Amino acid sequence: MRVTVIGGGSWGTTVAMLTSHNADVTLWALEPEIVDHINRRHENLIFLSGVLLPDRLWSTTALDEALTGAEAVITGVPSQYLRSLMEKAEPFIAPHVPVVSLTKGIEQASLKRPTQVLGEVLERHDPSRIGVLSGPNIAREVAAGQPAATVIALPEPEVAHSMQQVLMTPRFRVYTNPDVVGCEIGGAVKNVIAVAAGMADGLGFGDTTKAALITRGLAELTRFGVRCGGSPMTFLGLAGNGDLIVTCMSRLSRNHHVGQQLGLGRPLDEILGEMTMVAEGVKSAPAVLQLAHEADVGMPICEEVAQVLAGAHSPQEAMEALMSRDPPTTELHGLDERVSGN
Repeated sequence: MRVTVIGGGSWGTTVAMLTSHNADVTLWALEPEIVDHINRRHENLIFLSGVLLPDRLWSTTALDEALTGAEAVITGVPSQYLRSLMEKAEPFIAPHVPVVSLTKGIEQASLKRPTQVLGEVLERHDPSRIGVLSGPNIAREVAAGQPAATVIALPEPEVAHSMQQVLMTPRFRVYTNPDVVGCEIGGAVKNVIAVAAGMADGLGFGDTTKAALITRGLAELTRFGVRCGGSPMTFLGLAGNGDLIVTCMSRLSRNHHVGQQLGLGRPLDEILGEMTMVAEGVKSAPAVLQLAHEADVGMPICEEVAQVLAGAHSPQEAMEALMSRDPPTTELHGLDERVSGN
């Protein structure tokens, strides 16, 4: 099988590396220096330095060269650039080819999930062959061969099982799930909650605070995800609770890093200016919040993260705002109703 991975970031490169165990893989990257390093030195020096890539993994900057003849396509592009890049790629992708997104965010302009964007751009495509890979996966840890698990979500079970076989390795366990919506909502919202967890660390709070944030963050994520059409069980699995935990806890998480630096008092522009990779939670926060307002779902943690990112609140003020809300009536949250006081 011939697979094309679009996107030479740390996770795109890692997934290309994993997939090369089972298929012939071409990695498309924007940066010529990344392509040159991968082809000559078998290393992505910018986004995954120190990790030796397989000799059989080949890279190119030419979309037509990368995509022509591909039997599966995996996209690892930040949410705000996905549409424009896939518009260029569309002529070279056959309508029957499975297309799997690695993107964990919401497009700001349209408020669309990545698979919705792909469905609009790939007009000739069979929608049952568009899906998402999502789970608690830190690229550098997975690339190092640490045991990990994830979820492949596609509407068509046969296609999902086919992609499962392509992606799974002895150290990377892949589960299938038909709930594309739930997996994408989990991937987008957990990044926003992770910014809050990072702020808690930056402010000097301990595990007690972070446990409360993660647990109440899962409540927000679940309420919102169910209202959007996701399954409640998805949010208790790898693409929900699992991804939320690792992104809130890991020092390798970009979203956690942004939050931590904000908690230490640094300005957002300065933090983002020194980062080589995208922290999706920064761009997704206002989009998630707008969708939540339209769905009439209360998401107080996401609300405060958006306020901090917009410069309206400091991290300390956000914490105080969360703790001074009206007392909740119950710890149990309704999945199908607005619970703004939770």
